[in-house]
Amino acid sequence: MPQLVRLYIISIAIGCALSAGFTAALIALDVASIRHLVSSTAGGWIAILMLFVFHAVLFSGVQFAIRIMLMAQDDTPGGGLRQGIRATLEALGTPSRIPGHVRNPAPARARKG
Repeated sequence: MPQLVRLYIISIAIGCALSAGFTAALIALDVASIRHLVSSTAGGWIAILMLFVFHAVLFSGVQFAIRIMLMAQDDTPGGGLRQGIRATLEALGTPSRIPGHVRNPAPARARKG
């Protein structure tokens, strides 16, 4: 089986598990009186099924997108000597060195008078 298909199936399984947990939590915690609505209606199981399926699609898609984005390789060099920044600052006429700690001048002496 191709590796990408395997990754997609795993993402779907994780999304379904998250969906089942999330739907169960919604019903158990009675968010927006959903437990009452589902249990008092004859077609309440359809609402539960729709919640599960739509959350499974959502969580599976997010899981797959995260896994794909984490596979990206960054080919740009990281770190470095900041030579590009210094050249830009010098071209703008801005000094490239920023002074560090500046000492306070000596306290002024009291004048006699």
